[in-house]
Amino acid sequence: MTILVSDDSMLARMSLKKVLSELEPSIEFLEASNGQEAIDTYKAHKNEISLVFLDLTMPIKTGYEALEEILACNSEAKVVVVSADVQPKAKEKVLAAGAKEVIPKPISSEKMKDLLLKGII
Repeated sequence: MTILVSDDSMLARMSLKKVLSELEPSIEFLEASNGQEAIDTYKAHKNEISLVFLDLTMPIKTGYEALEEILACNSEAKVVVVSADVQPKAKEKVLAAGAKEVIPKPISSEKMKDLLLKGII
């Protein structure tokens, strides 16, 4: 399983990768530090990527824009938004756009286990 982790914070990417690796050690990771990188990486590896974790507040292109372009590239893409911005309007907007789930930061193993139980991971 290959997962794309997109966040402008290297610490946030490392934290998410650590939690996911504890659940499933065989996961391979691709990383993006901005929305445009997330789009480009997804397009280059779309046949390999099983899941995308996407922050909303990123430079160059936002997570909203990246979500839209990733889903335009593959309407079946599994995208989970991981963001500090979990206001009801933001959550409603990304779920309506096609995100599978919205998870508030900080990441925890409990939140990832919940995704596993829901069949998202």
